[in-house]
Amino acid sequence: MKPRTAGILGGTVVASLAIAVAAASGVPPFAGGAPSTTASSTAPPTASYEGVVIRPVDGGPDFYAKFKDGLPSDPSFFPIAVWFESVLDKGNVTLDTGIGLNTYVELTANSDLHLVQASGMYAIPTFPSEYASGFALSDEVDMWAGPGNAPWTGKYPGEGPLCVPEESKCGYTVQKERRAVAPQGAMLYANYGKGVAFWLSDEESQVFFTGVQDVVSADTYWFTDPNICAKGEGGALNGYTRDLTEDECRLAANYGWTIDRVRKLHAPGPISPVWAFVEAGHPFKDSPGATTITAPEIRAAVWSSLIHGARGVIYFNHNFGSECISQHVLRDCGANVRPTVGALNQQITELAPVLNAPFLDGATTATGPVDVATKLHDGTTYVFAGANKKTGGKAAFHLRCGGSSAVVIDENRTIPITDGTFTDAFADGNAVHLYRIEGGGSCGF
Repeated sequence: MKPRTAGILGGTVVASLAIAVAAASGVPPFAGGAPSTTASSTAPPTASYEGVVIRPVDGGPDFYAKFKDGLPSDPSFFPIAVWFESVLDKGNVTLDTGIGLNTYVELTANSDLHLVQASGMYAIPTFPSEYASGFALSDEVDMWAGPGNAPWTGKYPGEGPLCVPEESKCGYTVQKERRAVAPQGAMLYANYGKGVAFWLSDEESQVFFTGVQDVVSADTYWFTDPNICAKGEGGALNGYTRDLTEDECRLAANYGWTIDRVRKLHAPGPISPVWAFVEAGHPFKDSPGATTITAPEIRAAVWSSLIHGARGVIYFNHNFGSECISQHVLRDCGANVRPTVGALNQQITELAPVLNAPFLDGATTATGPVDVATKLHDGTTYVFAGANKKTGGKAAFHLRCGGSSAVVIDENRTIPITDGTFTDAFADGNAVHLYRIEGGGSCGF
């Protein structure tokens, strides 16, 4: 796909930006706190302007440069991955790069990682390889092994007893032993599940986030999981007091809640980059409540995650139900979603320098049913907003840094800014609008 980066990014250079960003890279660690409806942080600021705080992306802009043979640290790179694929020939890679994927997270053992590297893509497998750019620890260990230090048998679910004694918990041990076999200097990645999202205490969960992995994700499939609306799971959104309604539960904004939840679970200290985990099809066997995610839902879930600070995207690529059973959804079953996912990935790639740039917390306040994040890149402010109510609605945005107009990216329209405020409509819970603010708007950073 032909890039359109110049048209999206635009803007002018502010000479002081490099100094501000360099200072921001040493921002003190995030101290936790309840998940919020915006991409804010409780980290003390290194620089502020009338209440507007500049905050670097989690891990800092050069995070990936720390690792041996790691992912690119160039700000034009943003990880867009697919989960547990097989790469056997060039045709596989062509299909995947054709929709803007650039990374494989976990791969089948028979995958050709040399081909992956030679094709300009990146691999984070569960096994060592000279062609890898990272190493994956055990998946969802919080669920199948639990929070504990008991000995691990080395077996996985379905292979026999997991811990010793059998009824004990050994999840901490599993990740410790997986770290021990990882290549020296490799970037370590792990994905967790409903344990850290819903079931475990914060204290139990935080052990999985303390000196374990370098990049982390959590898979909560809000649009398709038949059980996630229950009081003991999605009920976390209301303090576990009741089941969620369908409108409360089947909502793109909840993917942003998951990002906030994982960020909160980091112990005091630097926050590891959190990657989004979004299903691309029908990840559960056919049963009451199990559904197939739609293309607009995928786009909205991904953007909600990015608004809340996700530093990468992973698509869950397996169908266990519906009409097309496959571990290659975006290759085999993606006719209904592939065009949207491709356009989404292109948009993310074009906006990578902005996504990798600092946040301007407090620069934008919104009145209405939206979550919002403000970013500063190359002297230009960007506002990303996604609906957080099923019905959508009108939102008013007040820009503390000013501006004359809001260019709506990829929508061929511009909204005037009057007295620092503009309004826009969000058609439904999947509505996302991305704005580039023209005519100033950097608060001096």
